[in-house]
Amino acid sequence: MTERAAGSPLRPGGRTRLSPEREQELYAAVLELLRERGYDALTMDAVAARTRSSKATLYRQWKTKLQLVISALLHGKRVSLEGIDTGSLAGDLDEMIRRVSAEAQENVELLQGLLHAGQRDPGLLRAVRETLLEPETEVLRRVLRRAAGRGELDPDNPATEFLTHAFIGAMLTRPLVEGRHADAAFLTRFADALILPALRTGRPLASPAPALADADGGNRDGSGPGAGR
Repeated sequence: MTERAAGSPLRPGGRTRLSPEREQELYAAVLELLRERGYDALTMDAVAARTRSSKATLYRQWKTKLQLVISALLHGKRVSLEGIDTGSLAGDLDEMIRRVSAEAQENVELLQGLLHAGQRDPGLLRAVRETLLEPETEVLRRVLRRAAGRGELDPDNPATEFLTHAFIGAMLTRPLVEGRHADAAFLTRFADALILPALRTGRPLASPAPALADADGGNRDGSGPGAGR
């Protein structure tokens, strides 16, 4: 894990004077506003109005908007991949898909907005990566290590490096390509067709590139129209 981001949820000045219930109410409002308006348009004024708080109270607890947003993301996570261990690689992936797809649409919309804003705010992008992605990526690594220990995959299989990229890519791009969110049925088909075969074999999925033709029309392997000349 990298050094704690600028958006650290830790607040200076000791323990919060807000009750846990009030804190959760504030976090819920922040996440609602993020989905409605996006990160750039989210303001402390908007949070104060939505929660009937004062801006002074918010700034006493969270010195910046980024700190408040990251705290809300941490405390508002309702899906975790922790504790998954079904005894097989396919079973673990199925359980991951079941958990993630339960709130896929909401979470993807939120992540898309944060990633978009993060292109202009490196601190936000780093905080999102550390808060939302790295913990789940570590769970995936543990799943793969257990599968390798059971002999289900080669620990040196290069496909293991891209598992997180593949799943996040599938979830972010299906709304763009098909106009639908990545539900459990879609992610299961995706895993069965691409992820599991790649993990189990380690062979590239793409076909070999065609042989390059020489200037006389023959291929470099000696075949083709110019062969034998």
